[in-house]
Amino acid sequence: MTPKIKKIDAIIVVALIIIAGVVLYRTNYLSFNGEKKETGTGEENITTPSSPVPPTSMIPGYMRTVTADDEGSHYQKIRISREWWYFSAILGGELNGWSVAISFNHMAYSDLFGTLKPEVLVVTLNGPNGEQYGGIVNNKRSFGIISQSILTATSPGVDVKYGDSWAEGRAPSWHVHATNNEIDNEHDIVIDLEYFAPSDPIWTVGDKAFVKSNSNIANYAFLGCKVNGSIKIDDREYKVEGTGVHEHSWSPNIVTRGSIGGWDWFHMSLSNGWGIYLVNYYPSPQFISTKTSKINPFSTLFITTDDGKTVTSLDDINIKITKSDEKVLLKIVTMPSEYSLSAKARATQLLLKSAKIGLNLDIKTDNAYCKIWKFPTYVGMKVGMSDITGKITWSDGSDNYEAELSGFATSWSMRAFL
Repeated sequence: MTPKIKKIDAIIVVALIIIAGVVLYRTNYLSFNGEKKETGTGEENITTPSSPVPPTSMIPGYMRTVTADDEGSHYQKIRISREWWYFSAILGGELNGWSVAISFNHMAYSDLFGTLKPEVLVVTLNGPNGEQYGGIVNNKRSFGIISQSILTATSPGVDVKYGDSWAEGRAPSWHVHATNNEIDNEHDIVIDLEYFAPSDPIWTVGDKAFVKSNSNIANYAFLGCKVNGSIKIDDREYKVEGTGVHEHSWSPNIVTRGSIGGWDWFHMSLSNGWGIYLVNYYPSPQFISTKTSKINPFSTLFITTDDGKTVTSLDDINIKITKSDEKVLLKIVTMPSEYSLSAKARATQLLLKSAKIGLNLDIKTDNAYCKIWKFPTYVGMKVGMSDITGKITWSDGSDNYEAELSGFATSWSMRAFL
């Protein structure tokens, strides 16, 4: 028979619980309604409640795990024809409001058809007042033991080189060094940046739950990276910091320009500390259609309010190109310069759907480097900086919320004629 609890014993237990709660609260282990209690000087200051944030998505653990083999090279496998290591950031410090993008690209020969130069290095610097440095260069690929390609990569971890430029490291930190390599004939540029990822990555493409780095097609991104280092432009060196993204992808020969006719990619760093990752692929050559379907399986959008620790994934994405540059590819295909974006959750995302999340953004790419490969390649790439304005709305069932959004983005658009 279970013994009865005496009244005095119950009183003692309740008293102990109350005392423990008070102690935990006063030592900052507990907080209520977003309060944070600060101690240490004898004076107690209570900060204002934290701003509300939209609900987050449930992401399986296997979609947020990367191994050293995943970070390493894959293009040596006969099935893999292209592989990219990409680093970007919106900067502060002595280059406040600038954007930087560095990418090491092992391309398929068909990507830059007719050039026989599929090894690509991208290094761009763009300032808020129209400043523009760097560019895009591509070189031949060599085989055999006598000569070596200008782009080389090994495993495990990130260890990729393009001439005198390189990136190396393993999660959660990497060092990126970029220097001219003919990317800018008018200026001397030296970039040294440390990237630190405060959160786990997220896989955007790939069946990583089963085959890990053996997947033929995959893409992951570390969001909210802390970036610091130096950038030298001609004779002056600038100390910088910022927020960035490190991304790594690879894909097989079967993914061709006939199946992917272009993309628009954005890493947005907002003034309220949030970040947005957006990529939209166009599944048809752009001379056939410059529009994207409202139900586009090739779009990905993540919102993070805490440097990638949690994300809100919206899958009902509608991107409209509202303005384009002059037609550049056979005077038929244009490079976009302004976009209107709306996004929400589908019915399959029960929690987010019930929260009635709605994201609306205007994106304006007003400072970018554009590289056009003409006959017989007909490919254009536009890398630079975009202005972001808009708002997000959601509900918690009892209250409705609205947050105005503004900031900058590193952006990358590609268009192919065929």
